[in-house]
Amino acid sequence: MTILIIWLIAFCLIAYFAYQRWNSGVSEGLDKVLPGFLKSHGDNRYLWVITLAVLGATTLVQPVEMLLVVILLALIGWAIMALASWAGNKTHR
Repeated sequence: MTILIIWLIAFCLIAYFAYQRWNSGVSEGLDKVLPGFLKSHGDNRYLWVITLAVLGATTLVQPVEMLLVVILLALIGWAIMALASWAGNKTHR
């Protein structure tokens, strides 16, 4: 129960500050990191604020699990890229 309360407090604080700072830096910083088709360009404020708040609160409460998820996603991405590269080299041109 304590972890839930800490997560809710962190979620509310992160969401509040991200919403307040959206036009003064959060939107531009998010657009620098994201690929072109995910860029917010200032739109979808509520969606991105909630997403950032969930990720931030979860990282604060369970950092090891989040690190393991990031490592797992990186390994899966690397395997897919390696498989795509291998398949691309096997095709006849």
